[in-house]
Amino acid sequence: MPTKKPKFRLFSAVLATVCIVLVIDAVAPTAAIGNSQYAWWIIMILGFFIPYALISAELGTQYPSEGGMYTWVKKALGKKWAGRVAWFYWVNFPLWIASLADLATTLLMTILGMEPTIVTALVIELGYIALITILGQLRISQSAWVANLGAIVKFITLAGIGALGIYVFAKHGSANPIESFHDLLPLVSAEGGIDWTGVSFVSLIIFNMLGFEVVGTFIDDMDKPKKQIPQAIILGAVLIALFYILPSFGIGVAVPVEEIATNSGLLDSYQILLETVGLSASAISAVITVVACFFLYTLVANISSWQFGVYSVTAYAAKDGIFPKSWAKTNKNGVATTVSMWTSIVAAVLSVAGIILAYVFPDFEVLNNMFWAFFDLSLFCLLIGYIPMFFAFMKLHKKGVQDKNGYWINAGSILCGIMGIIPVIMLIISLFFTLIPEFSIEAIMDNMTLIISSVVCVIIGEVLVMNMTRKDNARKALRRANRR
Repeated sequence: MPTKKPKFRLFSAVLATVCIVLVIDAVAPTAAIGNSQYAWWIIMILGFFIPYALISAELGTQYPSEGGMYTWVKKALGKKWAGRVAWFYWVNFPLWIASLADLATTLLMTILGMEPTIVTALVIELGYIALITILGQLRISQSAWVANLGAIVKFITLAGIGALGIYVFAKHGSANPIESFHDLLPLVSAEGGIDWTGVSFVSLIIFNMLGFEVVGTFIDDMDKPKKQIPQAIILGAVLIALFYILPSFGIGVAVPVEEIATNSGLLDSYQILLETVGLSASAISAVITVVACFFLYTLVANISSWQFGVYSVTAYAAKDGIFPKSWAKTNKNGVATTVSMWTSIVAAVLSVAGIILAYVFPDFEVLNNMFWAFFDLSLFCLLIGYIPMFFAFMKLHKKGVQDKNGYWINAGSILCGIMGIIPVIMLIISLFFTLIPEFSIEAIMDNMTLIISSVVCVIIGEVLVMNMTRKDNARKALRRANRR
């Protein structure tokens, strides 16, 4: 560990929070919900976003540790549940990196005006993973400029499409006009029946809100963490909510909901809005190129901002035996480099395998878009890993204030119970509809690859927890034998 770590102040902490939580690649899919997205955003902000942000602020300052969520769950629920959290928290990460490597290839090919080949795809995706690996050797304070610039680039990109959407809406109306009150209601179709479409996107809205607990792992990099962590989370939450709703509105104004492409919807919307405004073809092309470059940069900033938190949690779990002991090793910057390298190796293997399979089996629908093939599984693993955190909060909160200088949710036991249990219910619902988006045999069969791979991930996690428990029992038995 270095004797003196560089620190970052509140401004950088807020921007890091924004860069972690605010993700451009998930904006278009949530806009595909339609006009009822606004109701869903309100429901999710009140029911999940605000409680989750406040809970993260309390746990991060009452129980400060670079182990973050792993430490909190271990204190409240024990090593087994903490081990499960660590497994899902880690395994989602190489899957997410692989999905963004695929998206980075698409964006770069768009910028260059080229069609990707198997060679270019391999070079770009492996190059993206190599860059991520290099940045992963630094502490968050050392790479703060990546997150700061990433947050600013996200603000510009999302504010731009939001402003264009407002202007075009005022002048020309929307591609998705509100024809009846039913259009604004979640779970209600235009005919008045039940529409489950929005629920299947709830997991993406929740994904758009995740990452506040990562800020708690930055405690050793902050000047005044007890003040900065809650301030960064609360200020960041306000900015994040605003900059999610604005671009979703802009995309909804530009593209009919049934035509929104979940991976290129942002660029498509910019194209349509700029054409509607009346810009020349050359000007539009220049703007799209800049936006695509910004988008590409955010794919690096997103992962870079998350890395230190994920690797810290994983290293703490490795010390307890859920992962190989070598994963607990750190470099001179205090970064878990072994975890970083293995994460990159797994992401690279997934990316290469995905590219090869997509070219060998071009008619296999799941392989046509590797971004969603990897992202959906990453999403499932990430969401399921958060459930124990809320139970941990409910248990730890009952113990009372642990640090009088830390943030504390000054509410009664009933309200705190509600704040903990409602997000859990939302997570369970979102997990179900991630695996089964529609109540039909056809939808289940279409999603069978995701269902099977999710079950496999759960089984692997249980095997790791059983192995850790076996080792713990063996050590306890040895100590008892030595005492005799």
